[in-house]
Amino acid sequence: MRSSKIYIALCFVLLYAPIVILIFFSFNSLESTGVFGGFSLKWYEALLQNELAKEALINSIIIAVSSCIVATVIGTFAALGISKIKSKFFKSSVMTVTNIPMVNPEIVTAVSMAFLFMGTLASLGFIKNDDTVDMISLLIAHTTFGLPYVILSVLPKIRQMDKSQTEAALDLGCKPIQAFFKVELPQLMPGILTGLIMAFTMSFDDFVISYFVRPKSTVMTLPLLIYSMTGKGTVTPDMYALSTFMIVAIFTLLILANIAGSRQEIQASRQARKLRKQQEAKK
Repeated sequence: MRSSKIYIALCFVLLYAPIVILIFFSFNSLESTGVFGGFSLKWYEALLQNELAKEALINSIIIAVSSCIVATVIGTFAALGISKIKSKFFKSSVMTVTNIPMVNPEIVTAVSMAFLFMGTLASLGFIKNDDTVDMISLLIAHTTFGLPYVILSVLPKIRQMDKSQTEAALDLGCKPIQAFFKVELPQLMPGILTGLIMAFTMSFDDFVISYFVRPKSTVMTLPLLIYSMTGKGTVTPDMYALSTFMIVAIFTLLILANIAGSRQEIQASRQARKLRKQQEAKK
């Protein structure tokens, strides 16, 4: 028992020690990651004056938010469609195809998308060197690899869903679309929120696919900016401050998502009790 606790503690140390060090040195008055010269907010002030970093951050947020919303909508309805497939062979085949982008090496996905956008579509005249087109290309690419995470997050909630509640809602006069939004959607919401956060995180963090899809683009995302700085050996401490902002934002997002998911589960259980009482009263 004691050894297992030590093992878990070591795992947490290895996982979070680099993050804690990064946050600590983002408040360093010196341009050093080895010597702490005193508490200072100078790098946060420098970050506010870094126009390139702000532009890259805005681009990353726009692409991540847009792609995760599109992937969540498409993935949720795809999961509903997969759950209604009767043939076990066809269902397993669809699930295998769905899992390919997750188990496939990211470099293979990146090269294939680069071939699609820069090769096939560019030769047909659909893709040109334009910032708007570059953003759309990145949006499509990020939506594509975010879809499996949404589908795999929503499917377990569909399996756990109490089908009798939907039948009760239909018996009480609800139309199928009304039953979906009033009964099924609240039960699926925790899985949908999980898929949304996963798709957002994967998109915001992505480097390989973004680099290969539009290598000569002027549209710069945050991972591409940090990579360009690393290649030149010019990673400035204001990037530590930016990383700290990102960590705090994602941590806050996870807390809010957990709170929202808990409220949705409570609301769904109340709705289920209400439907049972109405159905019993009708009988």
